[in-house]
Amino acid sequence: MSHRQRKTRRRKRHGAGSKVLLGLGVIATVCIIGVLSAAGYVLAIAASAPDLDELKPDDKGELSVVFAADGTRLGFIQSDVLRRVVPWEDMPVDLRRATVAIEDERFYKHEGVDLNAIVRAGIKNLESGETVQGGSTITQQLVRALYIKDPERNFERKIREAKLASELEEEHSKTWILHEYLNSVPFGTVQGRTSIGVQAAAVTYFDKHVRDLELHESALLAGLPQAPSQYNPFRNPAAALERRNEVLEQMLDNGYITPAEYQDAARRKLKLKRGFRYVHRREPYFFDYVQEKLIERYGVGVARRGGLRIHTTINPKMQDLARDAINAYWGDPAGPASAIVAIDPSTGKIRAMASSGTYGERRFNLAAQGHRQPGSAFKTMVLTAAILKGVDPGSTSYTSKPVALDVGEAEPWEVQTFGDSYSGSMSLTSATLASDNTIYAQLIMDLGPKAVCEAARRLGITTKLDCYPAEGLGGLTRGVTTLEMANAYATLASGGVRHRATGIQKVVFPDGTRETWAKPEGTRVMTDGQAYEVTQILEQNIQSGTGTRANYGCPAAGKTGTTDEAKDAWFVGYTPQLSTAVWVGYPDELRSMTSVHGISVAGGTFPAQIWHDYMQVALHERSINKGQFC
Repeated sequence: MSHRQRKTRRRKRHGAGSKVLLGLGVIATVCIIGVLSAAGYVLAIAASAPDLDELKPDDKGELSVVFAADGTRLGFIQSDVLRRVVPWEDMPVDLRRATVAIEDERFYKHEGVDLNAIVRAGIKNLESGETVQGGSTITQQLVRALYIKDPERNFERKIREAKLASELEEEHSKTWILHEYLNSVPFGTVQGRTSIGVQAAAVTYFDKHVRDLELHESALLAGLPQAPSQYNPFRNPAAALERRNEVLEQMLDNGYITPAEYQDAARRKLKLKRGFRYVHRREPYFFDYVQEKLIERYGVGVARRGGLRIHTTINPKMQDLARDAINAYWGDPAGPASAIVAIDPSTGKIRAMASSGTYGERRFNLAAQGHRQPGSAFKTMVLTAAILKGVDPGSTSYTSKPVALDVGEAEPWEVQTFGDSYSGSMSLTSATLASDNTIYAQLIMDLGPKAVCEAARRLGITTKLDCYPAEGLGGLTRGVTTLEMANAYATLASGGVRHRATGIQKVVFPDGTRETWAKPEGTRVMTDGQAYEVTQILEQNIQSGTGTRANYGCPAAGKTGTTDEAKDAWFVGYTPQLSTAVWVGYPDELRSMTSVHGISVAGGTFPAQIWHDYMQVALHERSINKGQFC
């Protein structure tokens, strides 16, 4: 090869080398520009994200708890989310360690974002060709649960998530973060209700408090948040078991448990036990009543979002006594039904609201929802109206006889006595003790039906009244509830001070504020002297009138009530400590009680006897606290 040829070849090699170097330089420059651009993009996205202190954490809600007057729990108000926040001390160490081991083993080493985990997850996902592992830390997952509303997973959301996670770590300790995480993440949905937090999960899957979980149970729960549906042990027990043992392996690898502990826990079966603690309710009729009142005052959103602690007025012992009094007479499910409501006259607090039958058989609350005709028990409203107008019951007389009264309609109002027996001239007091319809009909016309309506409203009747003359004898268009009647008579028992009947003592909100519902202040609607006049006559009614079967040996006042064809029968009475209404009848308003246990049921029979049996023991129950019986 000539010198010129060698020189030409060297020139070509030098040119090729220069091109390679130039190409590498271009690639390096492009990479640097790409890295800088990517870094700039990340910084720009992070800068556009709001700061943590500008965001409001998502309210996960919490189950509202309803308590009886003695502090025992009646149940939880149902919602689509089951959540009960528990303190750090109630979370077992095994549960905390299991969560860290499976979700974020470097939790105590990173500052919110774990780059090692991101790289490791990326490699595994590339190797498998699909997403099999995530790189999110527990802190990032908590940020997602509390602050991120966008459900779509993308790179921009990850950047914002990482920024907020770093800020969260600067503001809170690792203990705070793990505690919040365990109280805030979902653990699966069972029968339409999602368990949020470890306490709800422990109850849902094992029917126990979270503090009582064993190692293998803690491991099962710790494995659920990553894919609650996939690992749901009720739906897919095999997958759940495999996932649990994976958690146990991670705990062993991280030195949280010994090989012997691992072997023992890994051999255990799932041993699931569906918990109904958040579904079961004591006193379901009263519970429904309380829930309806909460919704009326606060709206559906507040009641169902939860976190409320509702302290009610109901006395569980007095509830049992009421049911015992009813069941002593109505053992036959095909027989008549009965309802009892007892109210504290000094406050309006409902102490008992009970009825025959079971919630499973009938959801309708006979005591609070059953509008029935009150019969002569409504004559007390007429007697009150008379006394408010200054009528002297002892010296005012009418003649007991069949009457046909002009009420301004085409047909006169024809009235007879119950049993068609008449006693001639009688004072208003005597007519009350005999429950004479004809004398009371004449009295109503003299007073004016509107005066009777006004007296009924003053005492506490809330059902709409039409102010017809027949209403004074209990012929109402819609009827009244047992609750209304107990509350109306309670106004007399309190000396003329009306209180709003309430089943709720107070409500405590999630932020600690509270509202008291039952207040001692009432509204004076008549003088105590006027109330005493009515009470004196109703006391005589128990001693020697239609209500003698209610007499249990202590001073008490009350009135019977019976409707046509014995479709409804009542006894409503009171002492200074308790006002109690008893209703008896068939839920089917068309059925009569003309032959029950061999008799036609009237207010002075079974209702008066039930009232007697209940008040005798209920007042003794109250005397333990009040220091008084008779």
